[in-house]
Amino acid sequence: MVRPAMKRLVLVCLLALCQLASAETLPPRPKIGLVLSGGGARGLAHIGVLRVLEEMQIPVDLIVGTSMGAVVGGAYASGRSVDELEALVKSANWNAILADRPARDRLSIRRREDDERLPSRIEFGFNLERGAMLPGGAAANGQLEATLSSLLPATRTDDPLRKLPIPFRAVATDLLSGAMLDQADTPLFEALRASMAVPGVFAPLRVNGRPRVDGGLVRNLPIDLARSLGADIVIAVNVGTPLLEEREITSAVMVANQMLQILTEQNVQRSLRELRPQDIVIDPDLGGMGFMDFSRADEAMATGRRAALAAGERLAALAAPAAQAALQAQRLGPPESAMAALPLVELKISGTRRVNHEALLAELALQPGDRIGRAELMRAVERLDGTGDFERIEADVDDRDGRRNVEFKLTEADWAASRLRFGLELYSNFADASSYSLVAMHVANWLNPWGAELRSVARIGSTRGLNTEFYQPLGPGSRWFASVKLAYSAGSNDVFDQGQRALRLSSSLTSGQLELGHRIAGLGDLRLGVGRLRASDEVVLPVVPGNGTRSQSYAQQYLELHTDSLDSLAFPSRGQWTTARIEWLQPRGEAGVINASLLGLAAFRLGEWAGQLYGEFAHAERGQTRSLGGYLRLSGTPDGSLAGENMVLTRVVMARRIGEMPVGLGGAVRIGFSLEAGAVGAGEGLKLSNLPRNGWKQAVSGFLSVDTRFGPFFLALGSTRGGDTSAYLLLGPTW
Repeated sequence: MVRPAMKRLVLVCLLALCQLASAETLPPRPKIGLVLSGGGARGLAHIGVLRVLEEMQIPVDLIVGTSMGAVVGGAYASGRSVDELEALVKSANWNAILADRPARDRLSIRRREDDERLPSRIEFGFNLERGAMLPGGAAANGQLEATLSSLLPATRTDDPLRKLPIPFRAVATDLLSGAMLDQADTPLFEALRASMAVPGVFAPLRVNGRPRVDGGLVRNLPIDLARSLGADIVIAVNVGTPLLEEREITSAVMVANQMLQILTEQNVQRSLRELRPQDIVIDPDLGGMGFMDFSRADEAMATGRRAALAAGERLAALAAPAAQAALQAQRLGPPESAMAALPLVELKISGTRRVNHEALLAELALQPGDRIGRAELMRAVERLDGTGDFERIEADVDDRDGRRNVEFKLTEADWAASRLRFGLELYSNFADASSYSLVAMHVANWLNPWGAELRSVARIGSTRGLNTEFYQPLGPGSRWFASVKLAYSAGSNDVFDQGQRALRLSSSLTSGQLELGHRIAGLGDLRLGVGRLRASDEVVLPVVPGNGTRSQSYAQQYLELHTDSLDSLAFPSRGQWTTARIEWLQPRGEAGVINASLLGLAAFRLGEWAGQLYGEFAHAERGQTRSLGGYLRLSGTPDGSLAGENMVLTRVVMARRIGEMPVGLGGAVRIGFSLEAGAVGAGEGLKLSNLPRNGWKQAVSGFLSVDTRFGPFFLALGSTRGGDTSAYLLLGPTW
């Protein structure tokens, strides 16, 4: 008699044998490999293709990508959903990612001050041993790497590519040998960062001591790599940038760009010849979309979707719902939880040679016991990046027993220790006022362990001068500092009498100051100073026989508060800027005088318009004057033609972005207008009752502006109500 347990065992064995026999009669499912090419902004079309593959339930067994194809493929392979990829792309600030440095309001106060003295971005490192040193790329690394980190699941960024949920490879190029690298053993974050290091745009990434750059130089459509990983059928998505036409090659930059595109296109054509009849090519028609047209992200994703649907008949034959569902479950895994804030045990900084790590720790002001989460880590990275001293910043987090250790691994930017910046300043009202200056600024920092800095600015042209400041923090990371300033400036200016030009003066000013100051974290500083001034002037027009140079010496004391949180110096949309100063001057042999000024700007945004509200009040005593006239100072009124002991000016400036300069050449193209009102008057003493009450004038202006590498460029037309109208051309500072 057969027992029931034995019957069940026999039944299970028979069923297993039947299933095995059935499986042997079914052909095995082909392994599908997805190959995603590089192409910059055009590579966002890959997201649209991925959505169609999911909708058609086509299993993707492995992914191989280059450059942007590696970024999209790596994020997808590591567990991001298509919805998440779309949302991240749409929310990304591509202008900031492609900028040559962090957003201005994330820079340290000293670096913001550099812009006020010279807004040009023509900058490079220089020392006597190595000569000129350029940054590794036209775009900065910090914002790119922060965006890349947000694109990847936090639990996967340090995983080698071969350990991802589904097989994935990101192609890069060894910059020294030219070899193709599949980066199988490279952590995901580093592999993607290296694969998209487009030469000239993003700096190379050093891995194991060797620099790596964009894989498109050697294999922009790595079909052979997918085949070597076991792909039986390849779905290749080619979004490479087409070659330029002759009419588009208008500069040396475009010639260099065409050379890179030729190299890329040649290796793409070789890869396409490796395709087999069963393989599928998806070639989105992206028209004139350029490598850097990230503003057209929605268009790129929609075009990728349409191209995949056009290949729907061939793709449908690859559908395998059960296999696709299993791969999706394997890829997505459990949902990622946000990084919880945990108490800090220890904060370390490594990799510094020139920069004092103790000063950086003091600047970050993170203490043991502070709760540290993702937001706090990102703020710390931004503060380090804002110094301009580092090429790379990596945050290594180690959590144990509900407590957190953090180490920032820094790579110093060799070119940043001694920086030269060159600029050009132009001004013309196309009538009787014009000026030009060539300007150079040198900044040498970390001259000692406390962070001393020497900044010098030289001008030649209509205005000539040299000023230098030695800035010394009073301890590593201390907010207290001392400063020594020396300056000389010379030029000519017109003097007006009742709105009429009366004479022209040639003048010069020599000064020296010693200051004690305190930094207001992230905002500005307060300075108390003493100094000596020597002012000289001579009437040059009209020529008066026997009229020589007049000179006067002054003892000086002053108190100055300066704050700056603007996101842009020319066209801010958020933040504020203020300078409040009171100065006591003691002319030799005469009674003392008081000068005072208050300047303030608040930035705002109204829809597509960036606006700024500006106000200025200034007071001078006994023979000294303040003036109005010129662009944005009652536009249309002759420059400096309204003068008095007291002066008030208010204005509103609105600007709208209408275009963009190519990456590396500049920024936004804008149109805008200003509404201005101001007056000057006489009065004894620094009193509110002495503010001008009569003689107020109103003015308006309209302008076209371009953010160039030399600073903001303007073409403007201004008019004062009931008065004059002037056209203006400017390059450089505007207020």
